[in-house]
Amino acid sequence: MAAVKFMRNTHVLLTILTLASSFSAAHGAQRIDPQAVEKATFSGKLSARDHTSPLLVKVEVLLDRAHFSPGEIDGKLGENVTKALAAYADARGLTKGATLTKELVSSLSSDTRPILTQYVLTEQDLKGPFTKHIPAKLEKMKGMKTVGYRDVKEAIAEKFHVSERLLVMLNPGISINRVDQPIMVPNILTDESKGPATRIEIDKDQQTVKAYGPSGELVAFYPATVGSGEKPSPTGTFKIISIDRNPNYRYNPNYKFKGVKTKRPFVIGPGPNNPVGIVWIGLSADGYGIHGTPDPSRVSKSESHGCVRLTNWDALALAAMAKKGLPVQFDDLPGSNGSNAPSE
Repeated sequence: MAAVKFMRNTHVLLTILTLASSFSAAHGAQRIDPQAVEKATFSGKLSARDHTSPLLVKVEVLLDRAHFSPGEIDGKLGENVTKALAAYADARGLTKGATLTKELVSSLSSDTRPILTQYVLTEQDLKGPFTKHIPAKLEKMKGMKTVGYRDVKEAIAEKFHVSERLLVMLNPGISINRVDQPIMVPNILTDESKGPATRIEIDKDQQTVKAYGPSGELVAFYPATVGSGEKPSPTGTFKIISIDRNPNYRYNPNYKFKGVKTKRPFVIGPGPNNPVGIVWIGLSADGYGIHGTPDPSRVSKSESHGCVRLTNWDALALAAMAKKGLPVQFDDLPGSNGSNAPSE
């Protein structure tokens, strides 16, 4: 009888551990050791695309600081980081290809500043203002005065170009909701400026934006969402006609966006979760622009209404290098969505 009871108890314990393991995996309970990030080296093997790697965190931070944006820093080998790796290798005269090499890691690692840094949450961080409830549908957002961050975690994640999931993994068991709470974040903030761009090139096939300097050198690279089958981006060369920070979003019913039924124009107030984010760079192609997004994780992985969508921080960086009159060229390569359709 004792043996039977022991077996039953063991079975219960195993069941609990299995459930706990499943719960942990489902809720991203994995942690990333900051020291492992700092000490990460390349062994010649790449992590699986669904695995969060200290090395990939390091590489993404270094790419971000070099102005070759991987988009949202998430520690995974996704398409945006591979685009950034390819652009960086090409610009530096390294072995071409969208992959990690010892040569490339060595070049990136010439920046010896710490990869992570400690940040202490302030009263301003916690004060917001926040917008807890944001409708999923565009039409239901009409009339909103502001569309802020949903909470502190989203605001801090965007401030440091990091996914909310990775932010939690870097700070296991820590409440990111308390004044004077120290947390670990990517060390991406820098005073370094790349100076004014002389032209911008948008590749619709590769879904990328490149900024070039006075000598024709590539000075900044960004992954992007460029148009869609329903609302393609334009073809040709245009000029920047406006740069607006914290813009309102104005919907024109003539655009006839899928899922929007109203036949009257409406306005959505400014904020990081506004449909065009915190920057609008207007182009001479009527109705088109380069802008931010409320969902940085979907850049390059979703579709836009014809415009060019960047993460909010990349849109800000590009706006800082741009000026009115700057030429913006849309490359209409095979497989791209070239057309002259109106957009957001």
